[in-house]
Amino acid sequence: MKTLRAMMLATTSLLATAASAELLDLEKDELTFGFIKLTDMAPLAVAYELGYFEDEGLFVTLNAQANWKVLLDGVISGQLDGAHMLAGQPLAATIGYGTEAHIITPFSMDLNGNAITVSNEIWDEMKPSVPLMDDGRPQHPISASALAPVVEDYKDRGEPFNMGMVFPVSTHNYEIRYWLAAGGLEPGYYSPQDISGQIAADVLLSVTPPPQMPATMEAGTIFGYAVGEPWNQQAVFKNIGVPVITDYDMWKNNPEKVFGITDAFAKENPNTTLALTKALIRAAIWLDENDNANRPEAVEMLARSEYVGADADVIANSMTGFFEFEKGDVRPAPDFNVFFRYNATYPFYSDAIWYLTQMRRWGQIPDTKPDEWYFETAEKVYRPDIYLQAARMLVDEGLADEADFPWDSDGFKAPTPAGDIIDGIGYDGRTPNAYIDSLPIGLKSGQTIVDSEIQG
Repeated sequence: MKTLRAMMLATTSLLATAASAELLDLEKDELTFGFIKLTDMAPLAVAYELGYFEDEGLFVTLNAQANWKVLLDGVISGQLDGAHMLAGQPLAATIGYGTEAHIITPFSMDLNGNAITVSNEIWDEMKPSVPLMDDGRPQHPISASALAPVVEDYKDRGEPFNMGMVFPVSTHNYEIRYWLAAGGLEPGYYSPQDISGQIAADVLLSVTPPPQMPATMEAGTIFGYAVGEPWNQQAVFKNIGVPVITDYDMWKNNPEKVFGITDAFAKENPNTTLALTKALIRAAIWLDENDNANRPEAVEMLARSEYVGADADVIANSMTGFFEFEKGDVRPAPDFNVFFRYNATYPFYSDAIWYLTQMRRWGQIPDTKPDEWYFETAEKVYRPDIYLQAARMLVDEGLADEADFPWDSDGFKAPTPAGDIIDGIGYDGRTPNAYIDSLPIGLKSGQTIVDSEIQG
């Protein structure tokens, strides 16, 4: 019956007919997926709106979630079959940091897509320390060293300097910490006894859900934040803040969100897992093909209230290859959102390992782990085997190009050169402890936090 329903749907287009030729015997065909209202949920919206899920015999419901914790809990409880997730969530859950559960990802959703924004008042205080180009505009990327004297002034007055990020194991938390540390500011540490992340911090970071970031900053509760789009551009449109750096300028083509499912779901529903991965790969291809020619259509989808629900003009600012900093300072950013090119959808072990190194750097992993632990943890969570099996089926069906997939990868990207990272320190996922020890600010091998102090 499930196959019959899917084949009836498949007759509506040539692409659907091609897909149905390899229709899998699905263990479960009615699925509910969760997401947060961010532009990088786009592969889910596209797979739904263009019928890619239906081509695979899947009948999917997409539900926006209130915050990242609610989303993760929904996947663990089975209320959600899978979700658009922070890359750190499956890793943290699997190692038992926070909520413990074995979550895997067969599909990485995107590269880049985030920025750091400060309020207009803080930007005015930063500007004297920001170098200018010949045309008088700020020279990008802007280092957090320009923020350091502002933070020092707050300290001298005995006032805390507060900034926001979206979740303790979010890319945004690790990116704002990376940026602050690269500029000489201490972003604070975690310990088993103090999970605030504010131990010995110059800048106090706290959690704010993405859609609430602009209003929270406008209210003065925080002075800036790290978040995905469209909530940085929203601050520009509302004239309440200025993005000072994109994550592309922090680390060229850095990994972002993933699609997460429980390990139990994947084992109980292997064909369904392949089918959903196929649909998501097709959506990612569509989003990037022909030099982003489909992005305006994607913007119209995402602007709907059931998806991101922000003005199309705000979403388009980043999704169509540009990014606005100060009001009117619009600069080309063709790779601000990357969904397929550069093997964006392949779940690389080295991406997982980078997140784990940042958890260790700031004390979420309290003790030194051997390199092998990082490799084994990455292999538990990131599943390129599932991804490549789905990709092979798409190629065989004529729905994807053979040349677009890293068939011979060992799961590790080539090392990221120092010139592509804001602090000038390269990253090689094959040497996690050497990388951690190379970072000037952060825990090193043998160090831990005891009674709010670094020891070892």
